[in-house]
Amino acid sequence: MLNIEKLSTKYQVKRLTTTDADHALNLVQSNSSFFNFCPPAPTRHSILEDMKVVPADKTLADKYYLGFYQANKLIAIVDLIVGYPAEMDAWIGFFMVDASVQKQGIGSTIMTDLVNALSGTKLKRIEVAYPKGNAQSQQFLLKNKFISMDREVPVPGYTMVIMEKVFHSK
Repeated sequence: MLNIEKLSTKYQVKRLTTTDADHALNLVQSNSSFFNFCPPAPTRHSILEDMKVVPADKTLADKYYLGFYQANKLIAIVDLIVGYPAEMDAWIGFFMVDASVQKQGIGSTIMTDLVNALSGTKLKRIEVAYPKGNAQSQQFLLKNKFISMDREVPVPGYTMVIMEKVFHSK
């Protein structure tokens, strides 16, 4: 079990619930160009589904659908699954910063804090995917020192490119 309060040194972190769905939808809708690469466009229903979907061998206890807040405003969402795809891994299924606060280093700060917090656990690496062709997502991950695994996964309507970050031993 992760202590989510330790996942950020700068922002308030909380598990998002169904009562947060409208705020989450507003955030993802602020990034409409993302869904040009990763259709379909989000709906309240798709947000609610994302909050509870897990891989076949995982449970909701392994899932952290998190909101990062600045001055009580939702500024980022991270969908994190611990122990996936392997027991010593973490999977970021979704990471998005509100468009109104992008290009200020907020996403990199959140990602750095997340990596630092997870590297202090039993986990050994993080995997993340971005929609092929989405240069903004690719550049963000490269800037944050994720490396390509030379692996692509076709999903209905687009292809995901898998990247990873391996934690260095302490």
